[in-house]
Amino acid sequence: MQTVILTGGLGTRLRPITEKVPKALVEIAGRPFIEYLLEWLARGGVREVVLSVGYRSDLIQDFVGDGRRWGLEVVYVDEGDELRGTGGALRLAADRGALQERFLVTYGDSFLPIDFVAVWRHFLTRAEPALMTVHDNRDRWDASNACFDGEKVTLYDKQVASPRPPGMHFIDYGLSAFRRSVILDELPSGARADLAGLLHRLSVRGDLAGYEVDRRFYEVGSLQGIRDFEEFLRHHS
Repeated sequence: MQTVILTGGLGTRLRPITEKVPKALVEIAGRPFIEYLLEWLARGGVREVVLSVGYRSDLIQDFVGDGRRWGLEVVYVDEGDELRGTGGALRLAADRGALQERFLVTYGDSFLPIDFVAVWRHFLTRAEPALMTVHDNRDRWDASNACFDGEKVTLYDKQVASPRPPGMHFIDYGLSAFRRSVILDELPSGARADLAGLLHRLSVRGDLAGYEVDRRFYEVGSLQGIRDFEEFLRHHS
């Protein structure tokens, strides 16, 4: 159950905090955020992590190291100064031989209080080359962007115009699963690409499985998100 964590972004919404540290290292209740994330993954059965790094990657690598203190094996794929976007970062990881035949993907600013093993096992039963976790959001935590029929995400579109299609009250929860082949087939090597574009194309083609999650997600990419996560920690420490 290999898990890729995308941590390369600039974190511009958190400036000036992120002028010195990447989002993954922003301190929450006295600890770098990524520590909460790695602890949760290890408790949930993940053993191998690929950290896709870019902005201030030296700080992340210095803090996380080889991951042994969390019982994890951590490897790095460094974009350097040439950030390629979420899709381009995954293609780079594939080109460098870091990806298994199937893998999970999450983000270095997201905390998802769900069972990763359950998502993984569901993906293994599906014929589709990718899976998206979704939450029945109804615009509570952000703008809803997905239609889900109980089996597949039938439409995912972050840029959909108003009025939105009937049934678009789900939101991308922040954990996806992929076959390596779909990354190699769909994303050009060396180019900038966003995972949202790939997931949109897969949904339109009927190639995107879905998995519904009934708990809200947390993110530390905004000041409000940090406050919400701190509140979560106060009730779950």
